[in-house]
Amino acid sequence: MIPRPAPSLDTIFAALADPTRRAILTMLLEDDMAVTDVAYPFAISLAAVSKHLAILAEAGLISQEKRGRVKWCKLEPDAMRAATVWIQGFGQFDPMDFDAFERFLDAELSSAGPPPPAGDG
Repeated sequence: MIPRPAPSLDTIFAALADPTRRAILTMLLEDDMAVTDVAYPFAISLAAVSKHLAILAEAGLISQEKRGRVKWCKLEPDAMRAATVWIQGFGQFDPMDFDAFERFLDAELSSAGPPPPAGDG
């Protein structure tokens, strides 16, 4: 079998964008589940749940395996690593306090006086 390339961040974030798919991932945190068990709490058809599962599988967030007549779903937590690393890259910066920045600019601009006229340079 030819290995599939790792899913792109776009594919992973697109899969995570849907609340039903996020709920499915949360359910799979507990344990592997049969497709029918995954579908049970949702007020949508089994076919619709299967489409959500296919998107999650395409993103590498879950794997599916047939055991006898039952298709099982398993969370693949390592698949979210690229997205997690990307998000954590933004955590290294302190949140910007725009009100304090505006006060700083006002103080700097008022203490500097009016800007010099544009000259001949």
